[in-house]
Amino acid sequence: MNFSDSEIVASVMANDDHRLVDQAADADVIFLNTCSIRDHAEQRVLNRLKELQHLRKTRPGLVLGVIGCMAERLKEKLLEHDELGMRVDMVAGPDAYRELPQLLADVEGGRQAMQVILSADETYADITPVRYGGNGVQAFISIMRGCENYCAYCVVPYTRGKERSRDPASILNETRQLIQAGYREVTLLGQNVNSYRYHGENGPVDFTALIGRVAAADAQLRIRFATSHPKDMSDALLRQMAAHPNICKSIHLPLQSGSTAVLQRMNRKYTREDYLDRVRAIREILPGCAISTDLIAGFCGETEEEHQATLEVMKDVGFDFAFMFKYSERPDTLAAKRYKDDVPEEVKTRRLTEIIELQQALSLDSNKRDVGTVQEVLVEGVSKRADSHMMGRTSHNKVVVFPCATSRPGDYVQVRIKECSSATLKGNCIDH
Repeated sequence: MNFSDSEIVASVMANDDHRLVDQAADADVIFLNTCSIRDHAEQRVLNRLKELQHLRKTRPGLVLGVIGCMAERLKEKLLEHDELGMRVDMVAGPDAYRELPQLLADVEGGRQAMQVILSADETYADITPVRYGGNGVQAFISIMRGCENYCAYCVVPYTRGKERSRDPASILNETRQLIQAGYREVTLLGQNVNSYRYHGENGPVDFTALIGRVAAADAQLRIRFATSHPKDMSDALLRQMAAHPNICKSIHLPLQSGSTAVLQRMNRKYTREDYLDRVRAIREILPGCAISTDLIAGFCGETEEEHQATLEVMKDVGFDFAFMFKYSERPDTLAAKRYKDDVPEEVKTRRLTEIIELQQALSLDSNKRDVGTVQEVLVEGVSKRADSHMMGRTSHNKVVVFPCATSRPGDYVQVRIKECSSATLKGNCIDH
């Protein structure tokens, strides 16, 4: 979501006669687009702000701005950091990007500037993002903003506001523009894409209908989406995925914990059994579909038995990939108000290590099953580790590295998988 937002910001600034530069030292304006989901992310932003202060010596008019979720959460506090040896000139929340030129004018007039009011209807639907820093093959399309799930550990509902869905016509228009520009894969983005629902003159459009329309735009365009909430993952969506070969057979379905009691404390609105039921539906309707997940170690009050329940679900499902974190208490969330962060840090670390080690084994098992098969790979570019090799991804979102001097980014190639690690498949191109 942050990368997609950065492309919107780039478009807003380009329309105000600004241009992107490659190095911070060459910039007159530097925006740090921020995330508040974990304290570590915020500390990295503060450290980066301190590092950038030295540029003021060579560029006295430099404007430093903090935008995004951290700006929304901390607001005035970001403008009061002179005592820390750093200065922020501008603070703008995720619904204030249209106002960046005016905020910049205020700063150039000698004032600090801030706009963090959340909107009930802003979707930036009419702004064509500036695609930068990508590979020209894959692009993100934001289909909705905000979240109303109020998971106990999460700040997103407070930093991004209420759910609002973007006009499907504008999404399809952006999709067609990307196709014309040569892009071969799009990812539909939302805090919970399953909640997408647009009420138009011709009736409501839900996510199942939307992804079908996007997939029908071009059979050669791969479609991905992120992220799904287990409580809203419907059989209808799974059947829609099965009906369209170009909708990638890969679903990111955050679990967070394998314990129903912990899930209740997290306010996740589903049980362990509910989650496993959704996995069974995926396996039945989309055989072979890859499933990835999010996992949190050491949430408030988590016992050893509850931690073991997470490991058990991991084994039952056999996740192909996972994002894994220690619980980080965020101010003003439901968890911070209701529960004590009482799992010792060393216990969190140990439990996270056990989760990571198990997932590495599961990922390796998953990749081993692909050895000997032929996979269709969308080429993304040259491998980072070997200039003589290309890399790309399968429909299951697995990274494949292979030698093929004639392939180019955007090509679909057939690769026979010869070997693997827990993170990567390796093979030979057999058809181009």
